Amino acid sequence: MSISSSIKSIQDIMRKDAGVDGDAQRLGQMSWLLFLKVFDAQEEELDLEQDDYKAPIDEKYLWRNWAADAEGITGDKLLEFVNDDLFYHLKNMVVNAEKNPRGLVVKAAFSDAFNYMKNGTLLRQVINKLNEIDFTDSTERHLFGDIYEQILKDLQSAGNAGEFYTPRAITKFIVKVTDPKLGESIMDPACGTGGFLACSFDHVKENYVITSADHETLQKQIHGVEKKQLPHLLCTTNMMLHGIEVPVQIKHGNTLNKPLSSWDDEFDVIVTNPPFGGTEEDGIEKNFPSEMQTRETADLFLQLIIEVLAAPVNGKQGGRAAVVLPDGTLFGEGVKTKIKKMLTEECNLHTIVRLPNGVFNPYTGIKTNILFFTKGKPTKDVWFYEHPYPEGVKNYSKTKPMKFEEFQTELDWWGEESDGFAGRIENEHAWKVSIEDVIARNFNLDIKNPHQEEVIAHDPQELLASYQQQQQEIAELRNQLKNILGDALKSSTGSEA
Repeated sequence: MSISSSIKSIQDIMRKDAGVDGDAQRLGQMSWLLFLKVFDAQEEELDLEQDDYKAPIDEKYLWRNWAADAEGITGDKLLEFVNDDLFYHLKNMVVNAEKNPRGLVVKAAFSDAFNYMKNGTLLRQVINKLNEIDFTDSTERHLFGDIYEQILKDLQSAGNAGEFYTPRAITKFIVKVTDPKLGESIMDPACGTGGFLACSFDHVKENYVITSADHETLQKQIHGVEKKQLPHLLCTTNMMLHGIEVPVQIKHGNTLNKPLSSWDDEFDVIVTNPPFGGTEEDGIEKNFPSEMQTRETADLFLQLIIEVLAAPVNGKQGGRAAVVLPDGTLFGEGVKTKIKKMLTEECNLHTIVRLPNGVFNPYTGIKTNILFFTKGKPTKDVWFYEHPYPEGVKNYSKTKPMKFEEFQTELDWWGEESDGFAGRIENEHAWKVSIEDVIARNFNLDIKNPHQEEVIAHDPQELLASYQQQQQEIAELRNQLKNILGDALKSSTGSEA
């Protein structure tokens, strides 16, 4: 049976269980099972490679010792073991981070995990299906990448879980032009399921890793933080599948839940798609300077990224970043204006790629942009590149997503930052704006393509799609406005008090 068939069978079995309610819980259930199976496969490899290897968790909890036998415990006995023994032990392990980092990874992965299944016989069936996948086989491990992609797409449709998924075409393009190298610290402060980190890992491995020592270096380069349990667990599993033996740098927490002034870490490369359109819990904004405080998540992440990018030292270029942000960041005023001013003063905001509608369908229809910047030198010019739909395409969808090949025109045009992108020329999709013009616009970066006239559509289907798109954008902007007004009201009330 193929891996895809195995995963589909697992989901079908879970639908019969009364304890599993909806796609999100099915994915959560599958995630901790996958984690333990992948972890055990890695344990077997490490045991073979190292003399006197000691398992990081009690051996009775390793997958091979309770799950691998198709005729093993089932029914109520299996449920009792999982709920009262396995989960209790893994959540409450006493772990020394230095002596047992892999044990720490397991404890973190299970900190907020749950067994949703109530039927032990169905749980055994799910486990037996997972046992059909051999994660020690390099071919099967490679094929699992496709299945992992499908899991992420399923997440995209599971309620609000779509925020964890960035289309792979965008991830690959960003990593390609940002070009993380061996030895550079790579960070995603809102890493979700680890798409940017996995892509960065593969990029460095394919282009710069030669020796086993290089591979050891690469494993320590990857850093990420994820606030929610399910994507954090998937990200940790994703990193292990990519060969990171101890993904302790994948933290479970809120990156913003720390005063900006207390950050000592610096990173060479930051690639991320932070959550946008949402607001942070009360008090998070207090971690930022008073004049820059806001509860809008994307604005806070942009400030953080500017802060933690490595400064240039001894002639070495400063840290570089690529960040996916909504149109609202480009044209927004107030705190947004102050953030953009700081960005262009502390960094070279050299390129903004304007993405078309529908890239993140069905999660959101809001138009998005990719901002590329490097810390250490102020901005002189901002290049814009408006990414066009491919011929014959009027919008993207879940079944017809953006493809990496579409970015070939940008890749051919891109050039080198070391020579100030001297080879770039304006064309129907690309144009340059001086920082003086940006300042004159009060840092409004929502600058239209001067080479294209507005096209008026008359096709009824196109007009209907455009209307629906506008209604979604209006609704999301209305929610943002409510949050802003709520913050202002709170601030006003506090001042009067």
